[in-house]
Amino acid sequence: MAQAELSTAPAPDIGLPETTPWWKYFTFSTDHKVIGIQYLVTSFIFYMIGGALATAVRLELATPEVDFVSRELYNQLFTIHATIMIFLWIVPAGTGALGNYLIPLLIGAQDMAFPKLNALAFWMIPPGGLLLIMSFFTGTGAAASGWTSYPPLSLVNGKAGEFIWILSVLILGTSSILGAVNFFTTILKMRAPSIKINTMPLFCWAMLAASILILLSTPVLAGALILLSFDLMAGTNFFNPAGGGDPVVYQHMFWFYSHPAVYIMILPVFGTISEILPVHARKPIFGYKAIAYSSMAISFLGLIVWAHHMFTSGTPAWLRMFFMVATMVIAVPTGIKIFGWLATVWGGKIRLNSPMLFALGFISMFVVGGLSGVMVASVPFDIHVHDTYFIVAHLHYVLFGGSVFGLYASIYHWFPKMTGRMLNETWGKIHFVLTFVGFNLCFLPMHYLGLMGMPRRVAEYDPQFATINAICSIGSYILAVSTIPFLVNAIYSWRSGPIAGPNPWNALTLEWTVASPPPEHNFDGVPVPKTGPYDYGFVKQGDRRRKISDLKASDILGGA
Repeated sequence: MAQAELSTAPAPDIGLPETTPWWKYFTFSTDHKVIGIQYLVTSFIFYMIGGALATAVRLELATPEVDFVSRELYNQLFTIHATIMIFLWIVPAGTGALGNYLIPLLIGAQDMAFPKLNALAFWMIPPGGLLLIMSFFTGTGAAASGWTSYPPLSLVNGKAGEFIWILSVLILGTSSILGAVNFFTTILKMRAPSIKINTMPLFCWAMLAASILILLSTPVLAGALILLSFDLMAGTNFFNPAGGGDPVVYQHMFWFYSHPAVYIMILPVFGTISEILPVHARKPIFGYKAIAYSSMAISFLGLIVWAHHMFTSGTPAWLRMFFMVATMVIAVPTGIKIFGWLATVWGGKIRLNSPMLFALGFISMFVVGGLSGVMVASVPFDIHVHDTYFIVAHLHYVLFGGSVFGLYASIYHWFPKMTGRMLNETWGKIHFVLTFVGFNLCFLPMHYLGLMGMPRRVAEYDPQFATINAICSIGSYILAVSTIPFLVNAIYSWRSGPIAGPNPWNALTLEWTVASPPPEHNFDGVPVPKTGPYDYGFVKQGDRRRKISDLKASDILGGA
């Protein structure tokens, strides 16, 4: 298929459609677009809080001695940092924000299946997050047992803070379940008649797979935390070994959710990358069905790999072998996606703008995290590096190098649709460079630290690791500073950026056929697309075929 021409002319000043009043974002709105932006802004605020806690952790680790915060406060900082980044940033930003804003627009629906339930799911996020932050001010401080909260440590380590942590995670998990019910129902039941399941955008496939994981695994975590709270507050002995309980059972229940949680965080980003690359490479997605079905394969396999986190927990040898093989197998559908993405951009008319830079950065960083993931899937290697900084490096290459880079790519791509205005490209590229350099400077050396045996979750370490830790801390400072150009760019552009027009990227999915920002009812009537979401190169018009140069809604939509 021949490649399309990408118009680089600035969008005409067509005037900005009527925007949502600012005060509506502080109300119980049932408009999925308002809820999506509520999720996005709220989760980004928590991201900055979690980032501040991470910077405090790296300030302490800049030297081998305990000289910035106490050991007790250090334990609280990294516990709440990890909890915020997972439950208050990546999960709500990926599933909540992008899922809410995009799914109805992508499938030609007016709203989500259950609008009030959708609003309720969002309004559980702020109180859950505030509880977590306020736990620092209890008499015993915040939770300090790591985001895993393993007993028996969690049963003796600051009971008030630990109980607040449990309550907060239960609230946030409930919000996640409510959201998944909405996404699952909306995708399966509310597509426009002309959008079949095997032709819907790949983001919808990714959200369908993530919703299945949420619905099947999150209740198991809720059960584990409720039983843990009974041990903590009522003196029961479900997991307390002093009373005959079994802490390994808690580990099984915790990881049955918390490894699928990795895919809950990354699958929505997989979906957005599949939407972004074809637009900015001007090529059809390579292997649509393979990418779509690989999301479902990841959803299935993600439920049977949890015990690879427990190779050092007395797991029988035969069980180790099963989970080692299952973990290695799950790399196959992920590799299918990466192959499809690289084949999509190969030979394309690539425009290295901000969304494309972050999307390509996502692929490179996630590959590094995936390779180290296959390494730790091997039992002998995992036993060597378990609870060392190699695991910290692997985790962050998957979740920051993967999810966060992908979230930034998504924000840059859909910001014009959300606000009606374009972000500044120069500031966007500065943001990318600082993020890319700071991230790699911070986390790449941690692989070496882990291989040399430096344990994680310690405030004080052997002086032989001082130089590398200083380098990692410098990288974390650059990473913290990298947020500034993004914030300046987003705030200024939202108020005064160039008007985007309905389709500044010349994209083919349905959200670009309506005004930017979209009207409250999304579409006038039921949309009938006359081109596929990835049919770049040429658009059919009767018996003629015309190059895409400046698409209008009429080029994408047919008659009712």
